[in-house]
Amino acid sequence: MKKISFLFTALLLSSSLMAQKDEIIKTGWNFGPLPVVGFDSDLGFQYGLCCDIFNYGDGTNYPQYNYKINVEASTYTKGSSILRTYGDFKNVIPDGKLFFDVTYFNAPKFGFYGYNGFASKYDPELIFPAALAQTDAKTGYNFMSRNQFRALASVRKAIAGNLSWAAGLAFYHITTGRLNLKDYEGQMTLYDAYVSQGLIHENEKNGGNVTQLRAGLVYDSRNHDSDPTKGENIELSLVYAPDFIDGNGYDNLGLHLSLCQYLPVFTDRLTFAYRALIQTKLWGEIPYYFTNNINSMFFRKLYTEAIGGNASVRGVNRNGVLGDGFFMLNAELRWRIYDFKFINQNWQIATNPFFDMGKILQPYRLEEQKAALGLYEGNETKSHFTAGLGIKLVMNHNMIISFEGGKPFDKNDGTGLWTNIGFNYLF
Repeated sequence: MKKISFLFTALLLSSSLMAQKDEIIKTGWNFGPLPVVGFDSDLGFQYGLCCDIFNYGDGTNYPQYNYKINVEASTYTKGSSILRTYGDFKNVIPDGKLFFDVTYFNAPKFGFYGYNGFASKYDPELIFPAALAQTDAKTGYNFMSRNQFRALASVRKAIAGNLSWAAGLAFYHITTGRLNLKDYEGQMTLYDAYVSQGLIHENEKNGGNVTQLRAGLVYDSRNHDSDPTKGENIELSLVYAPDFIDGNGYDNLGLHLSLCQYLPVFTDRLTFAYRALIQTKLWGEIPYYFTNNINSMFFRKLYTEAIGGNASVRGVNRNGVLGDGFFMLNAELRWRIYDFKFINQNWQIATNPFFDMGKILQPYRLEEQKAALGLYEGNETKSHFTAGLGIKLVMNHNMIISFEGGKPFDKNDGTGLWTNIGFNYLF
């Protein structure tokens, strides 16, 4: 054990010594065009184009930027596609910032695993029936179709020190339906069963519109936005969704609280980071197609969905755990292994072993689920655990290419190894 501890300390010291070289101070405009080449176990291989555009001004605040704009157009081999642009502006509002996001997601094959986590059994025999094992037939039991248009704008303004007030407006247009791909014609799906037994209501089965008004407080003492090594980022907000467009009675008020903390373990080379997130419904009703949304005003990942997938509990089936309220914990040890310079940019190679968990706090339509025939399994209060490892390639502390692999502790959360190639740290 002492040998392992000595080796680990020696590696940290050597990586710290390698970091003593002066960084290139970036100024003015900096463009990062990249081909999008990724992979996600839930979505398949991803390909397309994206570009990060930074402005560092005179470089005084580097690695902080004055503003950032990103554009992306990509598609996945399992049928999904993305069109997105977002911006993060720190010089538009004095002592504040403006964030916007406009995204269109097309997902003709979108996971649907029922309500309340383990209350809905995930049965591999239903997903991969033995009767089809020797054929080319495919099954779509745990899939549906979903398209989403998302537009969001958020602002924050300093009150005192690192404390700010924040406000935002968000709009979502979502269309949902049964799986309608040629390879799955005539198959019964879980979505069909939920519609037929009334767990998905007639006025929501095809999707709808959601408008949100958000207001709250933000405390942010991080030393970097994208690659922090110390500080805290806390967001507390109330989210009101008036159903004035569709008029189906889905008005609701919710609470969102997230705490991210970054604790230096060894200089800025080794950091323990964690995110604790609670989201609850205070009153009203949420349509089924919006129970998975994370209502953060300033998000880091392309997807804002929980619990399951690459933006929440890594390794759980995407869209696998739906509830009115939930808790998530993400913890990881970030080790910056090696720094180098290439094409006049500052680069880092880092790794991040992680542990994630999620839990339903407020079940969704639980009594209706219990009354349904064959759609309730119990254990809705049981927690979901995963663990894994990530590798990061970081440019100028702000553009991060990420590879992560993880596995759930319980086979009912998913089988096999979950993997994702994309951008940014989770939090």
